[in-house]
Amino acid sequence: MEIDQAVRASSDRRLRTKYDNAVYVVQRAFALYPFEEVAFSFNGGKDSTVLLHLLRAGYYLHESSSVGGVEMNTIQNCPVRTIYFESPCAFPEINSFTYETVSTYGLPLETIHSDFKSGLEGLLKARPTKAIFIGTRIGDPNAEQFSPSSPGWPPFMRVNPILDWSYRDVWSFLLTCKVKYCSLYDQGYTSIGSIYDTVPNALLSDSSTGKSFRPAYMLSDGRLERAGRTKKTNHKTDITSVSSNGTNNTEAEKVISCSASVIVVGDEILFGTVKDKFGAALCKKLHAIGWRVSHLAAVCNEIDSVAEEVERCKSTDDMVFLFGGLGPLHSDISLAGVAKAFGVRLAPDEEFEEYLSQLIGDNYTGDRNEMALLPEGITELLHHKMLPLPLVCYFVLVHFV
Repeated sequence: MEIDQAVRASSDRRLRTKYDNAVYVVQRAFALYPFEEVAFSFNGGKDSTVLLHLLRAGYYLHESSSVGGVEMNTIQNCPVRTIYFESPCAFPEINSFTYETVSTYGLPLETIHSDFKSGLEGLLKARPTKAIFIGTRIGDPNAEQFSPSSPGWPPFMRVNPILDWSYRDVWSFLLTCKVKYCSLYDQGYTSIGSIYDTVPNALLSDSSTGKSFRPAYMLSDGRLERAGRTKKTNHKTDITSVSSNGTNNTEAEKVISCSASVIVVGDEILFGTVKDKFGAALCKKLHAIGWRVSHLAAVCNEIDSVAEEVERCKSTDDMVFLFGGLGPLHSDISLAGVAKAFGVRLAPDEEFEEYLSQLIGDNYTGDRNEMALLPEGITELLHHKMLPLPLVCYFVLVHFV
């Protein structure tokens, strides 16, 4: 099987280790669940392309160990049920690559035209589905590669073979195995969302021409993978105007069509031991400057709960405000929840650590470096003279610290 042979022949020991671990997860899933009750979520991106070929290799190895008399060289594909959530906001290149890949590898495709949750509910009602392979990466080796779906979602097992893979690992695999990937990655796109929130990564701009971009695999710092995930919009909200007591008519016209969600994290809010005054004040301020608050939610101190709420809100609103659940305590998990929602890891931020050091000096408990861990590659610090610390912004998400 060409994928397995290519990785085995590679001199990249890290890649071989990542591959072995991922393929083991695939084989284990095929051993645990009936093949007809397993599905694969494919979206045409680089991560799910990696997962497709890992499934092919894992299926080949699984069959070779369980079926003795079969000529294994004839097994080149993995005919696993494949789910594609097609969106009208997807790049045409993503759609074309997805359907071309499905045809090339003989994948039985089920196209869904609704949101992820509703689509899964319909999928599980139509056919028994015990487990779904998902190409999620969060860079945390301690995270679960077999993870049950969150409360309130249709029940199934999320199988995440590349959970601890990095940006470098993904491209090392694709280039080593010489498999086809979406053409957008050769045009400077490093992380592809919708046509409305994705542009080529400026870090790959070709300085010799000023117009073209180098391929995605030439990005030297994988932490900046999502630097091209920024909204294509004419609405630019200055933090100073948000902090003012009001706006003039011109400013109001700029932001009147914007919507926001507000999320407060804390069991103490849900238990009623602490009253949420800040959320109400924030809603009042947003309304005062012409913003529409579409959603206000309180969630418990659980990473999955935060991640699920952030994921839902960031896909529907122009901005999401998140507060609570931040600090040195074990119950403060907002940052981890945001990182999981965006599919990135937590990493030390030197600039933020310097601010924390100036503010608290030696008066801290635990390791202050843990407080400076921010979701990497998607974080920007927004400064204002009224704040002792900058706001932590994740593209469309603002976190009060």
